[in-house]
Amino acid sequence: MFGQLVETGHFYLGNAELLPTGFIQFQIGADDFTILTQQDFLDTAATITGVLTIFLGGIAAISLLVGGIGIMNIMLASVTERTREIGIRRAIGARRIQIVGQFLVETVVLSMTGGLVGICLGFFIPWLITLIAGMPTVITTLSVILSLAISMAIGIIFGLYPAVRAARLDPIQALRHE
Repeated sequence: MFGQLVETGHFYLGNAELLPTGFIQFQIGADDFTILTQQDFLDTAATITGVLTIFLGGIAAISLLVGGIGIMNIMLASVTERTREIGIRRAIGARRIQIVGQFLVETVVLSMTGGLVGICLGFFIPWLITLIAGMPTVITTLSVILSLAISMAIGIIFGLYPAVRAARLDPIQALRHE
């Protein structure tokens, strides 16, 4: 690559050599420049978005696991506190499936309440972002339905063990419990 020397006394960056004819010869290596297209920027943005999606998905999964364990602990405490009630119900003829159903309904109500609180926050925070930053946000019906379904599934999955444990209590032992 050649360029004409405009003024003497200026220094040029890079490897340049002043030729006797008044031209400057630049020595360009293989790594002296980079050409980026719009597609390169889009690919980089897509990669970053993908990594952030996986990262946030992992955080959400851990949060759901912790929430499920909390629900299970609450229901196990409820089974322990209500052992006598469970014994009375079993003694007067309640079947195990009815006990399981009762505790699963309670667990689903508990988890759905948490899901509804999450949905309310999910509407409030984007509204706040739109209000403060002026950035439009979109909440789809599918995301609301999916979050309720996941809340219900978490309640059923983590409430099943306490419900089955309550149903397996021996009525006589449960009536003696104080």
